[in-house]
Amino acid sequence: MKKIVLFLILITSVLSCTLDDDNPTYTYSVLPVDSYVVPDSFTLGQTYEIKLKYQKPTACHIYQGIYYDKNLNTRTIAIQTALQNEQVCTTEIPPVSEVSFNFTVTNTGSYIFKFYKGEDTTGKDIFEDVEIPVVP
Repeated sequence: MKKIVLFLILITSVLSCTLDDDNPTYTYSVLPVDSYVVPDSFTLGQTYEIKLKYQKPTACHIYQGIYYDKNLNTRTIAIQTALQNEQVCTTEIPPVSEVSFNFTVTNTGSYIFKFYKGEDTTGKDIFEDVEIPVVP
């Protein structure tokens, strides 16, 4: 009797573990920032809106957020997107998209924003650096 119960539990466990092919898979990518709007200077304690424009390669690319990395007073900025695998996309390029984020100044000195601009011919990342001083 115990063997039958164990066998039934084993069969139930195996049958309940099926692979679900209905869930889509995605490929994630980082896109360059085409243009940006930043102030000429910051004031300590103030919050500023930083505007970014970028170009999606296809209308199928889904905006996933802003890549934002901070190291001391340096900020690295790019655009994150996702693309559903096996999705058929048109070749039509979508219009330029715009996003923004709020930046609060918490340190003195200058901030350096490194906006991702893509890769060079050797695959090395290219950044456009902008230094913004914090004034009293």
